[in-house]
Amino acid sequence: MTEQTDKFQPSAVEIERRYRNVRAAMADANLDVLIVSGSEYTGFEGAVRYMCGFHLLHRYAYVVIPRDGEPTCVFPSEATWVGDHSATFIEQQVFPPHCGEWMADYLKDNRLNRVGVYGMNFIMPVRDYQALAGAGVELIDFDEAFDHARAQKSEEEMLSVRRSMEINKAGVLAVIQAYEAGKTEAQLMGAAEATFAGLGTARNTMDMVLIGPNGSLLPQMVFPSPTRRVQDTDGLLYGLEVSGPGGHWIEFSRLLAPSGVDEATRRLVDLYAEFHELVKTHLQAGASAEEVHKKVMTPFEGKGYRLGHVSGHSIGMTMIEAPRIGEGSEFELPENMVCSMHPHVMTEDRKACLYMQETFRVGIDGGEPLSGIPVRVYDGSETSL
Repeated sequence: MTEQTDKFQPSAVEIERRYRNVRAAMADANLDVLIVSGSEYTGFEGAVRYMCGFHLLHRYAYVVIPRDGEPTCVFPSEATWVGDHSATFIEQQVFPPHCGEWMADYLKDNRLNRVGVYGMNFIMPVRDYQALAGAGVELIDFDEAFDHARAQKSEEEMLSVRRSMEINKAGVLAVIQAYEAGKTEAQLMGAAEATFAGLGTARNTMDMVLIGPNGSLLPQMVFPSPTRRVQDTDGLLYGLEVSGPGGHWIEFSRLLAPSGVDEATRRLVDLYAEFHELVKTHLQAGASAEEVHKKVMTPFEGKGYRLGHVSGHSIGMTMIEAPRIGEGSEFELPENMVCSMHPHVMTEDRKACLYMQETFRVGIDGGEPLSGIPVRVYDGSETSL
């Protein structure tokens, strides 16, 4: 592997740490080789970038990591000139016309039988899976094990995470400052996107909006409309998720309601504030994901609410990583794991909801909210968060 000078690339020490942790997980599973998949599907390009430094611009790619020896990047030949391959910190790169067939031949030629695959559930193209399935090897779903191996972020990674948060905050503020009754939902989102692009997110943004009448939010997440014009009586929550130049995703959003919120939504805002305080207390290193979930969701229990989402999930260079912060997850949280916390809570009649995103760092004594911004409602007159 070659050392990079690009300031957005990991250091040699960080690269070695990543490979050491992933290969330890491979050894625990007795794998001969690991295939790491990435796709241009938003938020699912990051595993390839994590292991080789290449930022997917279009299509898909793989990193093939044997238990011993050097890894290989596998790019489809039709994407030879798509993306900056010079950013890749792995020396061995191939550009076959059919990635699955190349990998199948690689496995046969090197007599590798126990094959872990990260991305078998959501990412790997079917044609490549079919080629591997026909190779006479044992394919092992390695999605969860791979995510667990990269859950703990280094201090170097945390710098990238914090930079992403500053970019996301700037986008949220841009929406608030751009607010004016009569603008379209999409025009407001455009203010955030202009900020994001200018600060180096490239295409790595995931935008949606929750809207509702009379200071409330309806529970359906939708694309911002290019025709519907906002009103002062609307509730508007632009759900913004970005990764900055370093490739680490974060999530941050706050509620915009120019004329204030209705009683049901105000109650949800208050309960969300309690939830955040509990996350700060209980998102501790050594706790299980399920244990944290049960403790932080108590403000909503027994009050007649429907929960449309888990309380949160691990997040990193892939937008959604394992574990989910929810029931059934016994994973023990390490220090410097990063979690997006955002329960989707709605009233029984589904006429009001809240889904306010915040990204936390797991600490020894509790969770650190990386935005530093309290849970509150904005009215569009603010000049800062």
